[in-house]
Amino acid sequence: MHRRHVLSLAGAAGVAASVCEPVVAWAQTQAFRAGQDFLPVSPAAPVDAPDGKIELIEFFWYNCPHCNAFEPVLARWVKSLPADVAFRRVPVAFQSSFVDQQKLFYALEAMNLVDKLHARVFAAIHAERQQLTTPQAIAAWIGRQGVVAAQFTSHFQSFATETKARRASQLTDAYQVQGVPALGVAGRFYTDGELTRNMNRALDVVSFLMDQVRAGR
Repeated sequence: MHRRHVLSLAGAAGVAASVCEPVVAWAQTQAFRAGQDFLPVSPAAPVDAPDGKIELIEFFWYNCPHCNAFEPVLARWVKSLPADVAFRRVPVAFQSSFVDQQKLFYALEAMNLVDKLHARVFAAIHAERQQLTTPQAIAAWIGRQGVVAAQFTSHFQSFATETKARRASQLTDAYQVQGVPALGVAGRFYTDGELTRNMNRALDVVSFLMDQVRAGR
């Protein structure tokens, strides 16, 4: 793999702890610095948010243990985002073997099953040690979740899903994502656990960056 997971074991412990502890609002009390806590994205990455909304992206990979540790923290944090923020997840494919999991996510999205099954995918892989890396294994697992496998497979193999997976990879390159989990803001800023030293702090950096966007900076 040419790119790396960025969350250290120490950072993962911090994220796990934050499930039970409120996120400290560093962004309100401290400034963060370009090149140290985040990176400007140049040229700017494409944005797909409605006018007047700040696009926030999480880049992830289902097989990444750090994304698994981060998911419950992120899911809780996202619920408290202001109304002017448009959040979305983007699955990465640092190599061709990741593409089927990209398509898994976009098939779930097309069927309005992300809220129901996104966290379950992580649990199946990381807690139950299931190998959801092929279309056959993915479809079999989906069938065990009470979803009609044929309907899922239709979405999984669709042109729309293929297109979304390609665009996800293009966006990953546009943001110059080096590892996951990572966060992109408004097509203009990028941060990850390596830059911020743990993903809990990355959320504070993102809050700071969204304030910068609101202020027109």
